[in-house]
Amino acid sequence: MKKLITGGLVIAAALLATDAQAEPTSAKPTVVLVHGAFADSSSWNGVITILERDGYTVVAAPNPLRGVRVDADVVTSVVKSIDGPVVLVGHSYAGSVISEAAVGQSNVKKLVYVAAFAPDAGETALGLTGKFPGSTLGPALAPPVQQISGGNDLYILQARFPDQFAADLPMAQARLMAAGQRPISESALSEASTEAAWRNVPSWFIYGDKDKNIPPAVQSFMAARAKARQTVVVKGASHVVMVSHAPEVAGLIERAASAR
Repeated sequence: MKKLITGGLVIAAALLATDAQAEPTSAKPTVVLVHGAFADSSSWNGVITILERDGYTVVAAPNPLRGVRVDADVVTSVVKSIDGPVVLVGHSYAGSVISEAAVGQSNVKKLVYVAAFAPDAGETALGLTGKFPGSTLGPALAPPVQQISGGNDLYILQARFPDQFAADLPMAQARLMAAGQRPISESALSEASTEAAWRNVPSWFIYGDKDKNIPPAVQSFMAARAKARQTVVVKGASHVVMVSHAPEVAGLIERAASAR
């Protein structure tokens, strides 16, 4: 492993899959980006801009944030619609989703974990978060919002969001993200993964050493366990390293895409 240190949901998926099929086949792999909890697909905007400039077809897949298996099924439906190789990228909780979604999908050639979980079978996001000290997410959460189904949705308190989630972004930008955050079902964080695609698919990792959601020590452990082809640790970066350091994240994705 090489480590660098640098400065109505199924319907939505079906519609996105149709759009992906309509695109002409590219010599380069298609990059499928999956956002994590407390974020949305706009968190990839900077990365998308760079990848598209460099000739990649990019799809920002929907992530319902309801549960590992159901979310993986949505992402899998997008992957299946793409003709050609795919680099599957997940941020935060979406690392659990892509680890499940890629299983059995022969066109998924590479996995990229961006400040993300890479659980083994039987592990949960909640359990991995507590494996090493350093996460301060718990006290930053707002009181749960009850779902119609009887479960709970989790949000980060807006006043705590900038420091907890996006401390290396301008305050105005972090506040916009706080207002627009997507909640995750509480049960999703304690749902155990059933399979781990990183055991058979080459993986790359990038995260910030100031991440307050997933402790850097946990991410280092997961990258080493997955025998990552490359691990990049961005000095001073928060949990939203793909927003604050889009060039570094896009660069790693492109290296993964071109690797043999």
